[in-house]
Amino acid sequence: MLQVLEHFSVLTDPRAANARHDLSEIMFIAIAATLAGAKTCVEMAEFGEAKETLLRTVLELPHGIPSHDTFSIVFRTLDPAAFAEIFASFATAFGTSIRQGDVVAVDGKAMKRAYEKGRQSAPRMVVTAWGAQARMSLAARPVVNGDETNAVIEMLSKLNIKGAIITGDALHCNRGLAKTIIDGGADYVLALKGNQESLLSDARAKIGAAKKPATATTEDDDHGRIETRRAVVVAASDLGQHHEFPGLKAIGRIESTRTIDGKTKTFVHHFALSRRFKPAELLRIKREHWGIENRLHWPLDVVLDEDMSRTRKDNGPDNLALLRRLALNIARADKTKGSLAGKLRKAAWNDVALVDMLSQMR
Repeated sequence: MLQVLEHFSVLTDPRAANARHDLSEIMFIAIAATLAGAKTCVEMAEFGEAKETLLRTVLELPHGIPSHDTFSIVFRTLDPAAFAEIFASFATAFGTSIRQGDVVAVDGKAMKRAYEKGRQSAPRMVVTAWGAQARMSLAARPVVNGDETNAVIEMLSKLNIKGAIITGDALHCNRGLAKTIIDGGADYVLALKGNQESLLSDARAKIGAAKKPATATTEDDDHGRIETRRAVVVAASDLGQHHEFPGLKAIGRIESTRTIDGKTKTFVHHFALSRRFKPAELLRIKREHWGIENRLHWPLDVVLDEDMSRTRKDNGPDNLALLRRLALNIARADKTKGSLAGKLRKAAWNDVALVDMLSQMR
C-alpha cells in the first residue's frame, strides 16, 4: 500500500504551509474510502474514523483522522490538471501499457448535477482515454471552458499512444486531434457526422462509387434483440489531401440493422480512417470502442453514483471525478471473481479485501 502513497506524493499541496494533515495520507484515505463506497467528503471522514485502526498500520496520522472540512478544502483547491498527471503513473503501476494494435477510446462524460448555480446546461465534464484491452482508464482530464476537443488533445499528448488505434465519436473528428494522433505514432478511427459536412459528403460519394468493395458482416442475437452489422472500407487518401485532414487514408461505413420486439431500424455510420483497415477489423475496433460506455460510464453512474453527485464548488467536481476513475481502475485490477459492484461491497465489508486491492500496485 505504500506505493499508493508514493504516487500521491508528487502532488503539490494547495493548502497553507501550516496545514496539519499530510496530503498523501488524505488522498490515501480518500481512495480507500471511495473503494469502500464513500461518495462525499463527509463519508470519507466517517470512513477514516471507522477504519482508523486499520489505517494506522500504513499511515502515521499524527493529528488523527482529517475532518470532512479538510477533505473538502483539499479537493476544492487541488489542481485537477496536476491530479490528472498521476494517472499514467498509476496505470504503469498496474502493469498496463499500450501495445501495438490496442484500441484506446476517447470520450467525455458530463456530471449532470455538477454545475454552478443557474448553469444547469453547463455541467462539469471529464474526458477519458479508455484502454479496451486493459479495461482501465489510461488517462483522464477535466474539460476547461467546455472545450472537450482541446482536453482530449492535451490528454493524448501526455500519453504514450504509439501503436494504438484511437477511436472517438463525431465531436472528436477534427484536424487537430487527427494530427495529435498521427504525430504520436498511432492510428485513428473517428466517426464522421455533420461537423465535417463536406468530408462526410465526399465520403458517402467515395463509397457509393466503389465497385464491389470487400465487406464483412456480424450478427448478434441476445435477449430478444437481433442486430446485423455490415462494414465496408475503401481507400481515400485523395480525400485526405483535398480536405487537408492529417493522416486520412480510407473511409469506412458500418450499416447496422437492429430488430427489437419485431420493430426494425437501420443506422448508417461513416468513419475517417488513418489506415485502410479490413472491414472485419473495423467492426472489431468499433465494438471495442463501446467499452468506454459499457465498462466506464455505466459503472460510474450505476455503481459510484457520479450523476447523482451534487459537489459543485471550485475544483471539487473535477477532482472527485478523477478519484472515482482511479478507484474503478484499482477495483478492476483485482483478480478475484465477482462483479465490480460486488468487489466494492467486499472492500467495504472486509478489511482484508480492501488491503488486498490497495496492495496490487507494483
